[in-house]
Amino acid sequence: MLRNFAAIDFETANAQRTSVCSVGVVIVREGEVCETFYRLIHPRPNYYSVFTTAIHGLTREDTEEAPLFPDVWAEIAPHIEGLPLVAHNSPFDEGCLRAVHAFYGLPYPDYHFYCTLRASRRQLKGLANYQLQTVSAACGYDLTRHHHALADAEACAWIARRLFDDSNGHIEFQTQTRESRTGESTDGTKTYMRP
Repeated sequence: MLRNFAAIDFETANAQRTSVCSVGVVIVREGEVCETFYRLIHPRPNYYSVFTTAIHGLTREDTEEAPLFPDVWAEIAPHIEGLPLVAHNSPFDEGCLRAVHAFYGLPYPDYHFYCTLRASRRQLKGLANYQLQTVSAACGYDLTRHHHALADAEACAWIARRLFDDSNGHIEFQTQTRESRTGESTDGTKTYMRP
């Protein structure tokens, strides 16, 4: 049963997993959204590729004065302590979180990730694809600001709650294995970020 969790989404400035430039977090307790966070982050390395800016719209000017990841995470971490993390194409988001912790020499708390991309493939048969916006629509959520970290986290939380409801409390999200942490997904929302 997955009634308490934090849905998370990172956007990056470039192809480096350490270059997180925004994060969205949606905290769900007892099946209801109770808190949300959206923060811009000063990325490392601090440059934006044309490709990523075209996807999420953020530029260096947007994050030049933003705090570094350790300051942002110090604010978020206490709110998600003890909660499993849920992401759509979780190898990407987990990969970013691990990489940025390592970059700053922060101890990684070994967060437990669940993947709505994999869960939706098992439970929502027959969709044209399993990208976030497609699965969101199939679950009744209108994702109008795709690739905004908070909007994507909200969509992910909606999907997780819907899949939980449809499974009568017995959702079986597939957790990530060592091999799947590479982020080699073929139809998730973030495949453009492969190292």
